[in-house]
Amino acid sequence: MPQLEYDPTWTLARAKAFYFAANDFGEDGGYSDAWVDFMLGPIPFPFPNTQGRIRALAVHDLHHIVTGYQTDLRGELEISAWELGAGCKDFYAAWFLNLSGLAGGLFLAPIRVFRAFVRGVNSHSLYGEDVSVLLAKTVAETKAELKTDAQPASPRAVDVARFAGLGAAGLVCMTAFMSLGVLLAPIGLAVSFWRRRKARAESESSRVAA
Repeated sequence: MPQLEYDPTWTLARAKAFYFAANDFGEDGGYSDAWVDFMLGPIPFPFPNTQGRIRALAVHDLHHIVTGYQTDLRGELEISAWELGAGCKDFYAAWFLNLSGLAGGLFLAPIRVFRAFVRGVNSHSLYGEDVSVLLAKTVAETKAELKTDAQPASPRAVDVARFAGLGAAGLVCMTAFMSLGVLLAPIGLAVSFWRRRKARAESESSRVAA
């Protein structure tokens, strides 16, 4: 997808509405959905949309805006590494999902995720902040506070060591995540089949009505 551009003078609330629309996430970004799909190729693996995930997602979406990382696969791997570098505090769902994303990045885009991690180490995250207060701030103001527009810093030995440790932990998380996905595979196949049938029925109904 094309790189999204946010007016620096926009509030984060306005930027988030634009972000939802551009990514076709719906008016509330899917926060109210009972289940979310983790896509493995064309097959959706549904997972419960837990309160912990929703709490983390409200901040995660703002991070996409102020870092510029996209919502495609590589962008999500990058922002996982960035958030781990910047810190996830007590957002345990973010830790688990980001560690899994970092592990995937080690295989698919290792240089990009390492750069994103180092960028995060030299930035600040919004985890732990009051989201209602954050939404009133401008994009430019938030970027300045988080230092996301700072010049890239050179990695230090401690950054490499920490990245390696998080990568090892991420492999454990990713294995657990994928194992759960395999257990839920029958549900994913059934949901995919039901959605195709529903879409086909709605399409036929629309043609008849026309």
